[in-house]
Amino acid sequence: MKIGVLALQGAVAEHMKSITLAGGEPVAVKRTEQLQELDGLIIPGGESTVIGRLMRKYEFVDALHDFAAQRKPMFGTCAGMIVLAERIEGQEEAHLKLMDMTVARNAFGRQRESFETDLSVQGIDETVRAVFIRAPLVTAVGPEVEVLSTYKDEIVTVRQEHLLACSYHPELTHDYRMHSYFLDMAREARG
Repeated sequence: MKIGVLALQGAVAEHMKSITLAGGEPVAVKRTEQLQELDGLIIPGGESTVIGRLMRKYEFVDALHDFAAQRKPMFGTCAGMIVLAERIEGQEEAHLKLMDMTVARNAFGRQRESFETDLSVQGIDETVRAVFIRAPLVTAVGPEVEVLSTYKDEIVTVRQEHLLACSYHPELTHDYRMHSYFLDMAREARG
């Protein structure tokens, strides 16, 4: 399974390592034409405003809409979750508007309030190690969005058919089960 990591900004190398550990073949995606060869795509954490600006500059917005329209799985982590969201609290304009959810940026506080925890994620047997750094959270979901995990009653992992998103950084741990889960989604999508 070829899994791309959008390599415009953010934790690209860490995701690529996790994909490899999960049994996939990682691809650093820097050009839109690379999307054609992929079975799935991860939009990494970083700074959502910068990622959005770079997606527009390098003409990724339409290409990513086409990718999603082909029902190819996409996984947004931290800033990637914000990029996938249909609505962002306090902002008039969202980025890709693919997932029927509202997100709040930096909902868990500033950098110094970062933390790690173990989360129960629906579809994964044991708890998943999660790193929260200036993390967003989901404040509302539409009827098609399935909540996979919460932290202190706040929604932090969601799935909408072929789209997956989490508030945290699974790539910053030695636990690659979220990446394995995503690879399974890509396998299902490929048939």
